[in-house]
Amino acid sequence: MAAKTTTFFFLLFLSLNLQCSNSDNWIRAGYWHSGSTLPVSEINSALFTHLMCAFARINSSTYHILIDSTYQRSFSNFTNTVKRKNPSVTTLLSIWGGKQNSEIFSSMINQSSSRQSFIESSIETARLYGFDGLNLAGVMPGNSTSMTNFGTLLEDWRAAVASESRNSGKSELLLVMTGYNFWETRLLSYPVESMKKSLDWVNVLAFDNYLPTRYNFTGPHSALYGSSSSSSWLNINDSVQEWLNRGFLATKLVLCMPYHGYAWKLVNTNDNAVGAPASGPTFTTDGSMGYKFTKAYIRDYGYGAASVYNGTFGVNFFTVGQTWINFDSAEAIRAKVSFAKEKGLLGYSVFQLANDDNWELSTAAKDQGGKDQKNERRLLIIILITVAMAILLIGTIVGYLKRKFILKSRMKNRISATENLSCNGHNLLVLSLTTIREATDNFASGNKIGEGGYGPVYKGRLPKGQEVAVKRLSKFSHQGSEEFKNEVKLTTRLQHVNLVPVLGICNEKEEKVLIYEFMPNKSLDFYIFDPYRRYLLDWRKRVDIIEGITQGLLYLQEYSNFTIIHRDIKASNILLDSEMNPKISDFGMAKTFTKDECEANTRRIVGTYGYVPPEYVRKGIYSMKYDVYSFGVLLLQIISGKRTACYYGPNDSFNLLEFAYRLWKDGEGMEFFDSSLDDSSSTWKLMRCMQVALLCVQENPADRPTMLEVYTLLKNETATITTPRKPAFSFTRDEDEERNKCKLKICSINDASITQLVPR
Repeated sequence: MAAKTTTFFFLLFLSLNLQCSNSDNWIRAGYWHSGSTLPVSEINSALFTHLMCAFARINSSTYHILIDSTYQRSFSNFTNTVKRKNPSVTTLLSIWGGKQNSEIFSSMINQSSSRQSFIESSIETARLYGFDGLNLAGVMPGNSTSMTNFGTLLEDWRAAVASESRNSGKSELLLVMTGYNFWETRLLSYPVESMKKSLDWVNVLAFDNYLPTRYNFTGPHSALYGSSSSSSWLNINDSVQEWLNRGFLATKLVLCMPYHGYAWKLVNTNDNAVGAPASGPTFTTDGSMGYKFTKAYIRDYGYGAASVYNGTFGVNFFTVGQTWINFDSAEAIRAKVSFAKEKGLLGYSVFQLANDDNWELSTAAKDQGGKDQKNERRLLIIILITVAMAILLIGTIVGYLKRKFILKSRMKNRISATENLSCNGHNLLVLSLTTIREATDNFASGNKIGEGGYGPVYKGRLPKGQEVAVKRLSKFSHQGSEEFKNEVKLTTRLQHVNLVPVLGICNEKEEKVLIYEFMPNKSLDFYIFDPYRRYLLDWRKRVDIIEGITQGLLYLQEYSNFTIIHRDIKASNILLDSEMNPKISDFGMAKTFTKDECEANTRRIVGTYGYVPPEYVRKGIYSMKYDVYSFGVLLLQIISGKRTACYYGPNDSFNLLEFAYRLWKDGEGMEFFDSSLDDSSSTWKLMRCMQVALLCVQENPADRPTMLEVYTLLKNETATITTPRKPAFSFTRDEDEERNKCKLKICSINDASITQLVPR
């Protein structure tokens, strides 16, 4: 029976996936313009699969990507903000290369070094702000020479995007372009072959064609429309068909639709058809009107004028007095979406979101895209149900055998895991120095990704292609064989998703090298202390990181075969994998207890200033409460973005712990939190994290909670929480300097490692 149920739900899941497959592949994209009145937080991202943040510009001298300082916060928050409503939405940074930037863009594409600067800067900026791709907009067709260079740019851009993905371990950035119509003279074109090879798709700009007869026009759109008094007309089919005629696959074209129209002054009121003579724009410089404005105008001044839908041009138009207005209504939008599906296009894109009225047009477009698939889905469901019935019969037998096999395998895995924990280094790779040198290009400086107290860390690639981090003991390091053996001994016995495992070692020719799983997103301190990258870690992501660190410490203290004290928990030792999951690293200073031991004493004091508890500095005593204290400091840093190396408060008189305690005690905890955490719904949770952290950093180890209690307090919001006492190392600068001289020395907090301090 269980096998039947499992198979049924599997088939149901498969059915739903297949039903939605066409919809998932169907692109529903939209532009958000930074100069619009629509805040990013109000974008209904659930209506879209892709959202483009527009526009970044190009620096005229360096050709680096520029983002206006006025909109920098919006750009840095864009991805996180729109993904709150739709976690699956893909975001693209849109770069403008037209109009006032056209000369800069032309200059850039004609020089190899300039193209390289542009490409590198675009990828770096996209990654920094959390975008999933890049969109190039505003680039017009050109002559053969300029377009040849443009084609080179696109091909180099695609190669650089692919290379960056391989080196970083991240998904490859999308590369998209918005293309205009091919001009009728055929003298101007695009580098079609390079575009086909290099771009994921092209947004075909199929609008701004539905105007009265053109007149001598020198406004902002003169470059688009020219100044001739007559012209043949392009409808949306003409716009798309020319791209298909040039060899583009329909599945690499996206129909770009407007959320605006135009208002023109007619020469003759009675001559009001598409292409009628006009004397100029009515309301704006170029005559353009957003859909929202158009609706308001119809409501207030239309006097019941009926809108006529013209299927050929795909727009509505009507006249009021001497004004001729065209625009895309919900009806026109639905017709265009159907047209895109009939042509087999990849999807649609809209410009721009702020012009929509209560998401009327976007909803119509999304619904129409789904309606056209209903018949296909109905047939698919019938086939699936028939197949499901047959599989269910077979599944009854297969499911029983499979379940029996799985139970047997699990039992073997449990036995194997127990044996590995008791057999040190059982699966450890022992690599030659020659292999290590080849993997790191002989420890090339270009492969260096960091350096700690142990020595430099390099990115490497093993012969089978696996990316690894290679830590090499420095000849000048205060650490040595003891830490080397300790790290190997411990990490090969520990298996947990929140710990960084040692994959292999090299101990040859006086070289001591450790090989780790590669963590592409560096360490936690790389984000929380940076004024821009901190925005990449919203409150939800920080909660996940806090929970992961807690789980890792809980495993070390409670669930491994031995009680393990890490003794160097800090932000730089929390590494982040490709999904930003935290992993505790660097076990060189860790100590092991048997389960019946409570604490131990040492005369060799190691650790990092600011994270070391007072009982360890004064008496060399360490216990599980050591890591609890360090976790408390780290938790305060995660929620505040503040370093232990600085002083805070009036006259900079408080260290981090005392500053947090004073604000909490005075009911002003909100002043302590990182300003990038702007989610008001998380305020209560932030205060609870702050209180738990203050419990962890209390002076007396007996007053601090265990990691199991910490986990309960953070996970169970209704669990009773006690009032923290004054934290360790609490003092103010105007206290007796002599009495606190030793204490001040201990708390001259920075991130340097303590090496050999012997307690009095």
